[in-house]
Amino acid sequence: MIMKTYVPGTGVHAEVGDQIVVGGPAVGTPGRDGEVIALHHEDGTPPYDVRWSDTGRTTVFFPGPDAHVRHLHEESGRPRPSEQ
Repeated sequence: MIMKTYVPGTGVHAEVGDQIVVGGPAVGTPGRDGEVIALHHEDGTPPYDVRWSDTGRTTVFFPGPDAHVRHLHEESGRPRPSEQ
């Protein structure tokens, strides 16, 4: 088995503390969001353990096409650990 590493600009990538945002299942229905609390792969590829804000429950999450990651650490101006 060949392990691939994450290449910036390709696929989904998250770090602990990032926010997962998922669109609603139909127009006019709310989506949901949650915090990535653990990674299953060191390179930040899915799946993720996500604590959902609407229920407080934690699930293993495999992002679909309606999901995206908000990198909160970039928005706050804090550098990623790899950039320090």
